[in-house]
Amino acid sequence: MSLTHQFIFGIYPYICGALFLFGSLARFDRDQYTWRSESSQLLATGTLRVGSNFFHLGIIGLFFGHFFGMLTPPEIIHSLGVTTSQKQLLAMVAGGTMGTIGLIGLLLLIQRRLGNERVRATSKPRDFLVLFWILATLLLGLSTLPVSAQHRDGEEMLHLMSWAQHLMTFRGDAPAFITEVSPVFKVHMFMGMTLFAIFPFTRLVHVWSGFAAAGYVIRPWQVVRSRKIGLPE
Repeated sequence: MSLTHQFIFGIYPYICGALFLFGSLARFDRDQYTWRSESSQLLATGTLRVGSNFFHLGIIGLFFGHFFGMLTPPEIIHSLGVTTSQKQLLAMVAGGTMGTIGLIGLLLLIQRRLGNERVRATSKPRDFLVLFWILATLLLGLSTLPVSAQHRDGEEMLHLMSWAQHLMTFRGDAPAFITEVSPVFKVHMFMGMTLFAIFPFTRLVHVWSGFAAAGYVIRPWQVVRSRKIGLPE
């Protein structure tokens, strides 16, 4: 195991996580007026509705699929009667479906941002950085499907799960689990981790507001009092 491998898959994830969390906190504290999605809907609609819905559906599905798929211990999966090979097949089908949906939406959004003069004129370099970074990450993720199909026993998937679970529990042996996995997985993982690092410096911070919006479900009723006077009781 080289020092580069040890750094990228043993230390770099924590750097990205720190930038993701503390960078978001710093931006919310210092630049709250930039904490928004910077929607360009008023400039042009076109394919925005379809592209945005497809993109968000695919990305949200991929996020939670990766989260629960990578961090759920194999013992729990097996206790449900699901074998390792069955879980891998499920991951391939679900990941391929959500990835394709997200890719279609992303391509529509990129075409709109590049093809519409008004939208392109108001775009910032970081907007294009995020779009094309996610595009590369999605394409790499979809390109792992043929590789996974060659390992139907799910052995490589177990190595990736062990890496993620040992990483989350701060165990230093995490990089050792993926020394032999396919390079396409490693590049995909590096791109995904880096996306979290650049997250606080882009419009992606509005994702936090989406999670915070769930608080509206349990918030108290808003009390509204009339300013009129002299009304009968």
